[in-house]
Order: sequence, then structure tokens, then C-alpha cells
Amino acid sequence: MRKPAATRPAKRAKARAVTKPAEPAMDVAVGRRIRDLRRVRQFSLETVAARTELSIGFLSQIERGLSSPSLRVLATLADVLGVGIAALFGASPSVDGASDQVVTRGLQRPELKLWRTGVSKQLLSPASADNKLNLFLVHLEPGGSTGDELYTHDGEEAGLVLDGEMMLTVDNETWSLKTGDSFRFASRRPHRFSNPAEDAKAVVLWVNCVTGAG
Repeated sequence: MRKPAATRPAKRAKARAVTKPAEPAMDVAVGRRIRDLRRVRQFSLETVAARTELSIGFLSQIERGLSSPSLRVLATLADVLGVGIAALFGASPSVDGASDQVVTRGLQRPELKLWRTGVSKQLLSPASADNKLNLFLVHLEPGGSTGDELYTHDGEEAGLVLDGEMMLTVDNETWSLKTGDSFRFASRRPHRFSNPAEDAKAVVLWVNCVTGAG
């Protein structure tokens, strides 16, 4: 009489060997940019924590790529570091001088993918920490959002919905924007945005102008 076949541990081992998604590599790149900018400005973690009202531990996790920050957190950090949010992209733009680059090719666009929130931003303008005006192509996955909490940062922004639908809240008013609709507001006004669709992506051409950073 045959003995029952032994269980095969190989399957379990294979299940444990599931690799992490590729997106955290973006967190590492963004964290490195934040750390580099902080050091160039000779800010300690304690200084940044005090000015952003974020904990030192959380900031340390962001810099080491162990935490994926929201767009609200990145905007707050950009303000404290005296740059536009484009300078936090993982493409290592120039920190100590304005770029003289004029053209950005379609295949060379740096991308900031906030994979936990369903928001990604492609930088269409040349990357430089000194740029005051930046152009983005923002993709909002179904249900993608900057979060429930309103946030503010330096500058002005404007945009045009190229595809899909976007809910935009500024102060206490909310608008439903569809393809062809556009907007503009001062970024110091509390705001948030999201894609309310359950099965369709939204694409927005977005302009940010930094007025006080530098």
C-alpha cells in the first residue's frame, strides 16, 4: 500500500518569493532628491520637521524610500525646500543653477508616480530646481485622489482636462470638470482633486507657477 505523497514545500517557497512591485523604486528616487535638496540647503531633519509639522521619523522614512508620500506632503516639502514640486522628481534636475534646456522629448519625460493614491505626473518642461514655471501631464486612475484633506502650497496653477472627468475643490466649493473644461487658482487657497470615475482614467494638462520659492 502506497504512502500518501509528501507535500511539496516548493509551492510555498515560491509563494513567499513574490517580489515587491516596481513602484517603490520611484519612492527611493524621490526620497533621494528630497535628501539632496535638504543637504544643499543645510537643513537638518529637525528643521524640516518643525517647518512642515511632519515627524522626524516620517521624514526619515521618506528620504530612505520606505514611505510613499502623498502629493500634499510633497507640496509641503517643496515649499520648505524653496523649490517647485518638479524639483522633487527622481530625474536629478540641476540643484545649483537654472537649466538652459529648451526641449523635452516625449520619451525623456521624468515621471512622479504616486502609486498609492492613483496619481502620476509627467514633467513636460525641462527639469531644473530653479524653474518657476512647470508644465505637467497628470494622470488620474479611476478613484485616484490627492486625499480627503485640502492642502496649500506656494504659487499659482491652471489646467485643462484633456480626457475624462475631474472633481476639483478650492476653498469650500467643488466643481465637476469634464473634457475641455479648464481652471486657474492661487495655490495658497486650500484645494484637492480626484477622479470620480470607477472605470475611466482622467488626463489633465497642468501648469504650476512658483511665485515665492527660491
